[in-house]
Amino acid sequence: MDEKLAVASLAALAQAMRLRIFRALVGAGPEGLTPGVLAATLDVPASTLSFHLKELMHAGLVSQQRDGRNLIYRPALGQMNELLAYLSAHCCQGMACEVNVTPNCSTC
Repeated sequence: MDEKLAVASLAALAQAMRLRIFRALVGAGPEGLTPGVLAATLDVPASTLSFHLKELMHAGLVSQQRDGRNLIYRPALGQMNELLAYLSAHCCQGMACEVNVTPNCSTC
């Protein structure tokens, strides 16, 4: 993944509603979701949802497919994985890293 594409992907996810939409689609997996289901699940108006889906599609994080009269939105899991690989490519100077996450840790 090149830097320009990584920046576009991160910029698209740097908005709360788009992040919620993308996470919902990732949760649905390759089957994806219709706009109606997404709108009901996230309690968001259809026009707002449409705007944010367009931004996620422009960034290459979501794909759209027509299924009869319905549109199905799917997460671009390959793109997501490429972004994660790009972000962690130089982690810990090439050494294996251990990330210890302690929930609600006040000293972390």
